Amino acid sequence: MAYRIIVNVRAQKEIEDAISFYDLSSDVAPINYIIALKEAYVSLKKNPFYRIRYKNVRTIKLRRFPFNLYFTVNEEQGLVIVLSCFHNKRNPKKRPKL
Repeated sequence: MAYRIIVNVRAQKEIEDAISFYDLSSDVAPINYIIALKEAYVSLKKNPFYRIRYKNVRTIKLRRFPFNLYFTVNEEQGLVIVLSCFHNKRNPKKRPKL
């Protein structure tokens, strides 16, 4: 069963902020970031039960970028809900409460 991906408002803002940041430094970096994000989504659609980090919150690292997606899985509805896209080098105390 392929799961559907839903990105909440907070995660969408964090993703947009990262794209804006990479856009300042390079023409190619934001495109590569979006590709890495789409690759993570494809992986989650096929295998959403990847790596539990907290009680019911799971994570997946973006390839070639220092970001983790934090997500939950709703098996009954076939959903992967992305809660946050957090930069790995930021202070963990600033990570959103999940």
